[in-house]
Amino acid sequence: MTTQLSFDELGTPLRTTTFVVFDLETTGGSAEQDSVTEIGAVKIRGGEVIGEFATLVDPGRGIPQEIVALTGITNAMVYQAPPLIEVLPAFLEFAAGAVLVAHNSGFDVSFLKAACRRYGYHWPRPAVVCTARLARRVLSREEAPSCRLSALAQLFRASTTPIHRALADARATVDVLHALLERLGSVGVQSLEELLDYIPEVTPEQRRKRTLAADLPSEPGVYMFRGPRDEVLYVGTASNLRRRVRQYFTASETRRRLREMVGLAVRVDSVTCSHALEAEVRELRLLAAHKPTYNRRSRNKHQAWWLTLTDEAFPRLSVVRTPRDGSLGPFRSHRSAEGAATALQEGTGIRPCTQRIPARSPKGTPCLLAEIGRCGAPCAGHQSVHEYQPYVEAVRGLVAGHRVDALWRAAARLMQLSEAQRFEQAAEGRDRLAVLVRTLDRSQRLAALASISELVAARPDGTGGWDFAVVRHGRLASAGNAPRGVSPMPVVEMLVSSAETVIPSDGPLYGAPHEEVGAVLRWLEKPGTRMVQSTSPWTVPAASAASWQQWLKRAESAWGGPQLE
Repeated sequence: MTTQLSFDELGTPLRTTTFVVFDLETTGGSAEQDSVTEIGAVKIRGGEVIGEFATLVDPGRGIPQEIVALTGITNAMVYQAPPLIEVLPAFLEFAAGAVLVAHNSGFDVSFLKAACRRYGYHWPRPAVVCTARLARRVLSREEAPSCRLSALAQLFRASTTPIHRALADARATVDVLHALLERLGSVGVQSLEELLDYIPEVTPEQRRKRTLAADLPSEPGVYMFRGPRDEVLYVGTASNLRRRVRQYFTASETRRRLREMVGLAVRVDSVTCSHALEAEVRELRLLAAHKPTYNRRSRNKHQAWWLTLTDEAFPRLSVVRTPRDGSLGPFRSHRSAEGAATALQEGTGIRPCTQRIPARSPKGTPCLLAEIGRCGAPCAGHQSVHEYQPYVEAVRGLVAGHRVDALWRAAARLMQLSEAQRFEQAAEGRDRLAVLVRTLDRSQRLAALASISELVAARPDGTGGWDFAVVRHGRLASAGNAPRGVSPMPVVEMLVSSAETVIPSDGPLYGAPHEEVGAVLRWLEKPGTRMVQSTSPWTVPAASAASWQQWLKRAESAWGGPQLE
């Protein structure tokens, strides 16, 4: 007995799927080193063209002669064309929500991904169909000895001849795609999911286990792939649980580790969430609780480092894993923490040596730093505990956001090095100071949020309603939504009364994981967030590292990124 499939099980019909067929012309074959010179795209649905996108692009460099000979695009043609940083957002908007199609799509998509990384745009991870790979799957060698675009366009009598120009090649690819889809219809491929499944790279395990997503809701939340012993293999978040999990069983999932994970999975569990912040926090907590094998983030969990003052007569800076009151962090690596410690030592005078110095009658030997006047040599008794204390207070005051004189002293030293033409040392010092300023700013903002006993905030949900978050000492204690037309304050009262009890503990973040406090802070700092109520003012000290943001921007523009991290 056979059972008729529901519309949901059939997936997205190809006749209602929007495709954006595109082509790029470039200065060469490297997405990282070469540039785009032209973008052409055709948007189609149901066999009809519903839009086109075409523009030359200024590559910001000369076009090699062999590329000019191939495409006919000259330096004069792109001289007044818009640069890619201006064209990219327009193309992303044109292609939003559509399935991308390209001939040898790996090449074209790699340039788009590289551009998104370079200019700070989120890559939306759309489904991608490669007509070259699809042709190799559909056509026999006898019918199509070559799957080059020109050969396929001739085979299918395309209305446009590809000429290595973006829009013309995209139009030719549209005809090739339609011809291939006609062939697939005869073998039962009627939906987008079936089309993606038909590509050879989909493993048998992926095809067999597509039913694991059948009972998931089409709502935002967290999903967990479980193995044969009920162990959690992988955790992720999604704005639409069913749609996201289905992607693991199609050709759009190309990561080898996750394909291996799908082969092991026997069940997918989900937790529906009120909004994206709740999903992100639940994911962090599940990663910490289960440490799934196939999540890279679970392997790097708690790989944060902190700077703290040691508890001794002459305190020094120590790089530790577990923060305590007054610690500075988190740092992403031990190296970046050490670099920030060096910048702190240069700005405050805190001793750099690691030996433990007794309060009375120290008998050490002064080091080179003491000889050049950069250390008071408490190890040799040249400095008393009372005389050393201002250096300790300088560190504590800087971390707490009460003073920034140490930063000014460190910056002045950089100026002295530059004036002495010791540029390499100045650059190294600048990089260390930039890491210190950035971490101070983040640490002070996290600590300010974590110090508040309870804070309630709201954000528009995009449909006329409100998303709410109840935050206690930096942790998400409750989350909910008031749909359009529902009075919001009763929802707030219910969320507060049912919120998780959070008991603060020691440390700069009152015991809260820095990843969770960071996720909450990002959500709160987004434009449009409104404060509903708070048990105490949410403030950052006036002498915090935020006052050094302009210096930090200039420093980062000079050195191009967080090298120490």
